[in-house]
Order: sequence, then structure tokens, then C-alpha cells
Amino acid sequence: MKVKVISRSTEEFTKERSQDLQRVFHNFDPSIRSQEKAVEYVRALNAAKLEKIFARPFVGAMDGHIDAVSCMAKNPNHLKGMFSGSMDGDIRLWDIAARRTVCKFSGHQGAVKGLAVSTDGRILVSCGTDCIVRLWDVPSSSVMESEDSSEKSAKPLEEYASTNAFWAVDHQWEGDRFATAGAGVHIWNHNRSAPEKTFEWGTDTVVSVRFNPGQPNVLATTATDRSIVLYDLRMSSEVTKIIMRTRNNSIAWNPMEPINFTAANEDTNCYSYDARKMDEAKCVHKDHVSAVMDIDYSPTGKEFVTGSYDRTVRIFPYNGGHSREIYHTKRMQRVFCVKFSCDATYVISGSDDTNLRLWKAKASEQLGVLLPREQKRHEYHEAVMRRYKHLPEVKRIVRHRHLPKPIYKAGNLRRTIIDAEKRKEERRKAHSAPGSVTTEPMRKRRIIKQEE
Repeated sequence: MKVKVISRSTEEFTKERSQDLQRVFHNFDPSIRSQEKAVEYVRALNAAKLEKIFARPFVGAMDGHIDAVSCMAKNPNHLKGMFSGSMDGDIRLWDIAARRTVCKFSGHQGAVKGLAVSTDGRILVSCGTDCIVRLWDVPSSSVMESEDSSEKSAKPLEEYASTNAFWAVDHQWEGDRFATAGAGVHIWNHNRSAPEKTFEWGTDTVVSVRFNPGQPNVLATTATDRSIVLYDLRMSSEVTKIIMRTRNNSIAWNPMEPINFTAANEDTNCYSYDARKMDEAKCVHKDHVSAVMDIDYSPTGKEFVTGSYDRTVRIFPYNGGHSREIYHTKRMQRVFCVKFSCDATYVISGSDDTNLRLWKAKASEQLGVLLPREQKRHEYHEAVMRRYKHLPEVKRIVRHRHLPKPIYKAGNLRRTIIDAEKRKEERRKAHSAPGSVTTEPMRKRRIIKQEE
């Protein structure tokens, strides 16, 4: 005769120390836990609701400028350092952890249009409408760490004059060259007072310039003639050029995939391109209702942030057509510049109301040091939300964003116009001879021509 008995060893469930957690044993047999999926669905629903409850993206504002913030640059050598330039010629170095001004760089007589920091974090390059490029010595990290509240002023190391106003500047990722944009594209060296090279493809003003993070000698520019141009310093010539239907205000390379870049356009969209095949866009990013003024990629390369004339900041996945997050406040005006922090945790925006604003890249993220149990809890909530994100109720809660009334109305009007254009195109195609009317996809429609 067989007798089944329960045999337990006290060592398996007895705490070794009083601080230890009680050990719990689970049997994962699906026949025993028939309600497992239903329980997980409820947990996913609760996790989505909790994410909305704790979504507090705004961290704080940094005031000090007396005119609109026109450009920003981050210090790659110091996590807390952020430079900003305003329309009255004032340049400031901010400690974004303490949200205070560390140093002032005074000298420009007009609007500061471009800021860039060398890769070693020692040299700051600034340019503006006063036709002068200035090189500054960046304060050491000890100055950043000091608690002295007095704002120090710095003197420029070098000044290079030109005959035309400058609209943008960017520093090479490796080397001591930097490029300025204005009447043309000028390549400068730290040790020379005149440009090494000058590129002019067309007669219009160049409004933005960006060096490639993977190929130090490749750079991309956008101009007021609605063009995007790629240059190669080794060839001393232009590589390729495309002309779009509307102007591009800014451009940014993906740091993890340096063959891809995204352009911020006046037609409210952003267009991602492959530098090897520029006859069509890889992806069109829609959601803004006014011109996109600036764009910056996250160091992870998985997403980018945009600032728009419609007074909002949006975060897009690099391969997604719609934004995952929108940030706005009642006081924030037109956003002229945006940056991701060097650790991809925060977003900094500069706007027309003279303030810099600090936002969390993930709206519901818990700040401060997390205990291991808290970290595991957050990871579990994210996992169950990912598993059930396709179900209607979870999807509705996760996607919902509160919009200001003007942006909500403008978005509805824009969707109505686009739907009317689609219906008109479908009717024209239905009442025409087969093959006589062709519809170009949005990825190609905005490009007029490509020149090699």
C-alpha cells in the first residue's frame, strides 16, 4: 500500500536572518493557475493607470536670460553642463542639476545663432549675426562643482571676423575643425584665423550644419532654398543634394546609426533619410501642427526630441510615425531649441519666453536611488504593459495625452484637410483610365529633385 505524505525540510522555508524575506514557492503549472492571463491583464491595466497617475515630466525652469533662447549646446565631457545662447548676445553655462548659472560669456553684439563644444569639452565655439566667431575656454569641472553662487564672466580666446552673418556652427567629433553656416559653409581650424575651406552650392543662406558622428569628414547642411546637402571634406566637394517642397530648419544624425539622419521641416513633419539613398525618406514623423524648429537625437539612437513653433516638445521613436510623448506648459512659448542630456534621462528646451526648461525623458520615471525591489517592480510593470499593449483598454490608456485646446483643434483641422485630399485623390483615380493617375507615397512626394 502506497501512502503519500507531505515532506518539508525546515531549512527550505526558515529565514536565516530576521531581515530576510519570507521565501515563497510557486508552482507554475498552467493547469493549476487557470486565471493567470486574466490576473496579468488586470496588472497591466493597473500599471498603465499608475503610469498616468505618476506622469510628472516637468522638473524645473531655469531663468536668467532677458531675451529668447535661440540655441543650446551640451558639454560631452561634463554631464551637468549645458550652454545656452540668447537673441541679445548673452551666452550662459548652466549647472542643470542645481539649475543655476555657473558662468557668463559676454561679447556678442547681436543674436547668438550657434553654439558647439569640442569633443574634449575644453573649447566652446559661438557665432551670431554680428559676423564674428568666438572661441571660449570652458570652465573646469571644479568650477561646476563649487557652491559659489556668484556668476563668473569669461573672455574669448580667439575672434574670427567675416563679412556675413552666421546662422549655425558645429564641431567635428574627432579633431580640431569646426564648420559655420551662413552665406556658405566655412570650415575653420582652431589655429587659423581664416577658413580652411569654403563650400557654396547655390546662392541661398545655409541655416544649419551637422558633422557626422561616425565619419568625421562628412557633414550635412540645410538651406533656405529648401535643400539638404551632404559634403565630404576629403573630396573638397559636395556629395549629393536634394530639394524639398518646404524648408528644413534643423538636422540631426543618429549617433548609433550614423548613415541615417532626420530633418525638421517647416511643413510640421520630420523626415528620416538614409545618406546612401536620398531619393526617398525612410520614415515620415507626424504630429506637430506648426513648423518644427529644432531636433536632437538621444545618445541611445532609439528616439529623438523636437521643438516646434506650436509651443510643444515631442519625443519620437526613431522608426515611428507618431510621437510617444508631448510636453507643454501654459507659460512656454515657441520652442526654438531642444537637447537630450548626455545620459538620455532628461530633455532640455529653450523657448521664446527666455526660459530653459528641464523635462524627464520618461514622464513617469521615479527620480532618485531605487531599491532593488522597486527596480524589479518597475521592470515587471513595463513587461506586462508590453505584453498586453495591443488590447483596446490598455492601448487607450497608454496612448492618451492631454493637449492644449488650440493644438487639439489645429490637429483635428489638419486631419480633416488630409482626409479630404485623400478622398479627392481616390475619386480622381477611380474616374480616370487605369494607370493614368499614380499616387506617390508621402516619403517621395515632398522631394522635388535630387542632384549628384
